[in-house]
Amino acid sequence: MQANPDPASPAPSDGPPPAGTGVAPSTPAFSPLYQQIKTLILQSLQGGEWKPGDPIPSELELAARYKVSQGTVRKAIDELAADNLLVRRQGKGTFVATHAEQHIQYRFLRLHPDIGTLDSEGPAQRQIIACRRLRAPVEITQALGLRGGEPLIQVSRVLSFGDVPTIAEDLWLHGNAFKGLTLETLAQHQGAMYALFETQFGVRMVRAEEKVKAVAADAATAERLQVPEGSPLLSVERIAYTYNDVPMELRRGLYRTDSHHYRNQLS
Repeated sequence: MQANPDPASPAPSDGPPPAGTGVAPSTPAFSPLYQQIKTLILQSLQGGEWKPGDPIPSELELAARYKVSQGTVRKAIDELAADNLLVRRQGKGTFVATHAEQHIQYRFLRLHPDIGTLDSEGPAQRQIIACRRLRAPVEITQALGLRGGEPLIQVSRVLSFGDVPTIAEDLWLHGNAFKGLTLETLAQHQGAMYALFETQFGVRMVRAEEKVKAVAADAATAERLQVPEGSPLLSVERIAYTYNDVPMELRRGLYRTDSHHYRNQLS
């Protein structure tokens, strides 16, 4: 597909190329038209044309911009909304999803209380233990797609629910993308960390992959979570990606499960 983010340049049409033109697709498999429009909208999101929380143009405006039908645009937007990249609001339009919204800020958190809900439990209390720049081990840089020696930022923190330390986390972030991130900045921010990444650093996490296994608490983690050494914990390793599948964060969390459980919805 030939990308056309410039509305003044030729754009996809609702029909295939005319027969006998001798023009072959640039990719081995033909991409449906709505997928091409989805890609163009993604390019605008990635390029910052519409920022988290901003409204995007209407379906009619996008249809005119890309010279396709409104139905084609609607199908592309439906997929982006299903991917949690866009949010439809009845009577208001379609907006770029943001982690600052209440129902999205816990999007990647799969730990739920055994009694009640995340909302009824109230916001997590955050204790930032450390935030420092370093040259990380090869396994960290490889997971983030960085070359050896490139700077990283490591953040260590504890999340508590109802004043009970529940999650001990270590995060590694691209040092250049998060230049200026400090312990003071993290301690002063009251919302979700991914919302801070959006607003201050222009980095939006759009998807994540996790590995989950059972472990026993070592001495340092037992002290942080106020549990006996050797207590069973859930280890969750997450790589979070921004647009275009670029890994931006490696997060390793150790979860107490005496009053919480890991829940995932499969569809």
